[in-house]
Amino acid sequence: MAIAPVLDEEVKIRHVVRRTPRPLVDEVLVVDDGSTDDSAEVAREEGARVHSMGRVVGVGAAIRAGFDLALSEGFDVAVVMAGNNKDSPEEIPLLLDPMLDRDADFVQGSRFLKEKADFGPMPAYRKLATRLHPQLFSLVSGKRVTESTNGFRAIRRSVLEDPRIRLHQTWLDGYELEPYLYIKTIRLGYRTEEVPVTKVYPPKSQGQTKMKPITGWWSMLRPLVYMGLGLRD
Repeated sequence: MAIAPVLDEEVKIRHVVRRTPRPLVDEVLVVDDGSTDDSAEVAREEGARVHSMGRVVGVGAAIRAGFDLALSEGFDVAVVMAGNNKDSPEEIPLLLDPMLDRDADFVQGSRFLKEKADFGPMPAYRKLATRLHPQLFSLVSGKRVTESTNGFRAIRRSVLEDPRIRLHQTWLDGYELEPYLYIKTIRLGYRTEEVPVTKVYPPKSQGQTKMKPITGWWSMLRPLVYMGLGLRD
């Protein structure tokens, strides 16, 4: 199952669903995090299944709902991708290959492993943050990684079913859930790999991100601080 959380991206979500390789992906699940535009209707028109959160609850809660559905319906692997068309769904096979070839449990897409990567007009603060976060993440997790803020990744159900990974904590409803999951996966000894993937930022006029520079990045850093200091598990 491919999971794409979305919030008011009626133009971009159409491309995300269209670009997802079928029949490699059994189902495209768009989790609507309280959109007020036609994101849900557009996703359905393109053949995706839509799960509505009913209101804005946060990207972490939306992804978690997608994981819950994937587990309840027996999917072996969950792929998470951006609902705003920054990832390349055509590259999903790159995430799956290490699982098939080397029994990887968690495969992280890394924009920094790609040769001659061009991120487009990425805001300056994000260039700094996306370089700094993996360094701090590596210290906390105990494994060197090149990418920790890219949401394009694949996870086996065995990881998501592990009771030691407590995804339903309410403090993970925002951007915290993704780094928390990655840290726990590494610390618990699961096989993790990185693969080079594309990450593209559109012009500012097309809307680059909904993440706020200060509160959004604290949300991404909070799991590193809490787990690094042993305040949360």
